[in-house]
Formats: sequence, C-alpha cells, structure tokens
Amino acid sequence: MPSTKFVRPSGRFFKTCFAVLAAAVLSFAAADVEAQDGLSRTSGEVNRNTVSIISGNVNGTYLYIASDIAAVLDQGDELRVLPVVGKGGAQNIRDLLLLRGIDMGIVRSDALTYMRNEGYFRNIDGRLRFITRLYNEEMHVFARREIQSFRELDGKRINFSDRGSGTQTTVRLVFDALGMDAQEFNMGQSDAYEAMKAGEIDATILVAGKPSGSFSRFQADDRFHVLKVPYDAALQNDYLPTKLTHDDYPNLLQPGEEVETIAVGAVLAVFNWSPDNDRYRRVVNFVDAFFSQIEDFKRPPRHPKWKEVNIAAELPGWQRFRPAEEWLARAQQSAAVQSQQQQTEFNRFIADQSAAAGGGQQLSNEQREQLFQQFLQWRQQGQQ
Repeated sequence: MPSTKFVRPSGRFFKTCFAVLAAAVLSFAAADVEAQDGLSRTSGEVNRNTVSIISGNVNGTYLYIASDIAAVLDQGDELRVLPVVGKGGAQNIRDLLLLRGIDMGIVRSDALTYMRNEGYFRNIDGRLRFITRLYNEEMHVFARREIQSFRELDGKRINFSDRGSGTQTTVRLVFDALGMDAQEFNMGQSDAYEAMKAGEIDATILVAGKPSGSFSRFQADDRFHVLKVPYDAALQNDYLPTKLTHDDYPNLLQPGEEVETIAVGAVLAVFNWSPDNDRYRRVVNFVDAFFSQIEDFKRPPRHPKWKEVNIAAELPGWQRFRPAEEWLARAQQSAAVQSQQQQTEFNRFIADQSAAAGGGQQLSNEQREQLFQQFLQWRQQGQQ
C-alpha cells in the first residue's frame, strides 16, 4: 500500500491564502459600507422634505382632511405629508408640543382656551402657532326622545366621546359656559349608539365636520332624535351658529327639516420652530406648497369642507406662523399689483373703444359689462 506523504504548506501558501481572504473581507466590508452609505443617502432624501400632521380618528373629519393634504401635495422626495391618527382637540396640542416627530396638528380653535384655563403648559402662546383656519365643525347631539331641549341634558348620562378627544374638550367648555353638568361617559360613537339602545346613556355628542361618517350611521325613530343646540350669549365668543339639514343626514332628518346647532373652527396648528431648526425649513416648504395649491382642495373628490377654507382668515386669540403670514403678505401685494395692472389695461381698452366710436360717448352699465368681457378676451389674446 503506497504511503501518503504529508507536505507542510509553505509560507508563501499561507500568505497567498491570507491575501485572498483579506481581499474578500475587505470587499464584503466595502460592499457593506457602500450599502449602508446608500441607505443613509436614501434615508436623508426621504426625511429631508417629509412633514407629519396629527389628525383624528376614523369617526371624525380630521383624518380625511389630513389624507387630502397628503394626496394633493405629494411630490415624492420633494414634499411628503404623513397623516397621523390622533384623538383631536387638546390631546393633539399635547402631542404637538411633546411628541417627537410631529410637526403640525389639526386642532379646535377653542382647544387653546381650554389649555390656558387648565394651565397645562407654561408659555403655551409662545410655543404654538397657527398656519390657517380650516373649516367649521358642528356639534351633533343625539338624544332620547323624551329629552326635548339642550338644557334638559343637565345631570343626564352623556357620552362626551373618547377621552382626550376634541369633542370632550368642546363639550366640557360648552357645559361650563352654560352652567350645566353631566354624568360623563367616554366611548366611540358606535359604542355610544349601542349604549343608548340598551338604555345605559341618555345622549351622545359629537363635534365634527358635517357630514360625519359615524353620525350618518345613526337612525332617528320613536326613541331617538337630533337635538337642537341654542346659540346662547355665553357661547358667542368662541362659537358660531349653524344648522344640520336633511341633505347632511337623510337618515336622521326629514326633507326640509333643519336643526340649529353651534360650530367651532378647525385649525391647522404648528409648533413654533426656531428658524435655525431644520423642522422650520420643512414646514416652510409645506406652507409654500399648501397655500399655492389651496384651490386644488376645493374640487372633487376632496372633502366638501374644503370649500369653507379661507387661508387669509384671522383667528382671534392665536398668532400665525410667521412664514405663513409672510406668504399671505406677498400674495396680497402681488394681487394688488395685478389688479392695478388690469385696471390700467382696462382703462386703455375703454379709451381705445371710445376713440373708435368718435369719443364723448357715455357708456351704460350694460355696455361697460360687455366691454369688460371683450377686454378679458383681448387681454387673454395678448398673453398668448
């Protein structure tokens, strides 16, 4: 049997293997570093122009509005808006001030009053700003038939919606303003409807932009109805009078039926970032896009509440975010210049028409309107 002779590998062999292994390790390490660097670059691109808006739950309007904003303003890495499910109201202010990663929030105009009264945050006015007033949110009261007036809710078992919600905040403020009290319950509107049918509570209240999805699922019958909310003097500083109609809730109100109620403003609020903070730059980027495209929100399939939005509307008791204020000032100045230019061109057009007619002719209002339409066509042709 032939013997097998063991040959010890030479030093060159070990050196060669080590070199190959080292090259492989370095190659993998370089690939890993490159992958990490690529991920880092991608992460930076994704985060650079991304902002978040804390909204509300699926029962209200906030989440729908925030989703509209995300859809209309989506520009990929240039601008991305992340809607965040929240509770609304005072809780959204807490989250806006304390929760990491939240840039803006949809809140109620009376929530700031509530936070001031409760003394939750020092210098809250210095830490919070508003970008724009959005739309009105109506108070919906669904009660047992034997309760015939809002005042009769005093002392009753009432659902103030979810704990920490905007509805809870507003209802507490309204009850306090009217000198009323209640046995407060806190649950979602679907649970409250079942609790009413079981006789466990006497009414449920929701403050949300009409039509509300959760309220639309309710059914008025011989047991329950929509209750009127009077516009008492004690409510007139913070709320507006409004109505719920059959068109809003065909399952709850008869054709032609209207129920008076009150409304509170929804507000797009923002943390008062310092100008040297990158979050400030991101929100400025958002404001430019949002204000520039505001008319796009007023067309289908966006929520009907967008038609109520006037970005220039003031909000008593609040200070506007400075970049938003500056954007509006520039827009107003630009509109004034454009109007002046249009007026100058129209006067020139009138002069040309008068000269062609021999001069000295006094134009009637109807003739001026006809000439104005011709002027618009003439101006449009000149811009082509």
